Amino acid sequence: MKDLEYTNHWIKVHGDLFIDLVRIYLGVALFWKGVYFASHTEELARLMEQSGSMWLATGTIAHFVILAHLAGGFFLALGLVTRAAALVQIPVLAVAVFYVHLPRAFNVVESRQNFEFTALILFLLCLISVYGGGRLSVDFFLAKKENARLYRTEEEELPKPASGRLPV
Repeated sequence: MKDLEYTNHWIKVHGDLFIDLVRIYLGVALFWKGVYFASHTEELARLMEQSGSMWLATGTIAHFVILAHLAGGFFLALGLVTRAAALVQIPVLAVAVFYVHLPRAFNVVESRQNFEFTALILFLLCLISVYGGGRLSVDFFLAKKENARLYRTEEEELPKPASGRLPV
């Protein structure tokens, strides 16, 4: 029973680490999806054509999707400008959910699975955009360093004289 209580307490105290792990996983997965789309542009173009986008917009959208997945995924994995990296991904995934996968979600089993997975990623990105980077992020370490600089006392900032007396 004590082990269960200890485990429950540890999870409550370190719950943010699980969100960090989700953020890192999403970042790596989105980065690799960007690499996949960059090397298989015909697959991305096929997905966009199925959603009914225009030819001119298809090239622009494809470049944005690839860049958003590469840069946003990299920044999410590191936890650098985490909220912005998640927010950049949200429109891409929202379009994928509502315009690409949802119209075919109930026709083909494969499309339904893609819809559910894409919707889950969209939901997790919304959570991360609200929650932020967490303890295992570059944002956290930069904020910690900035806060330490802001909250120094004046005594720490003054150089200590060799004689032990304060300068007049």
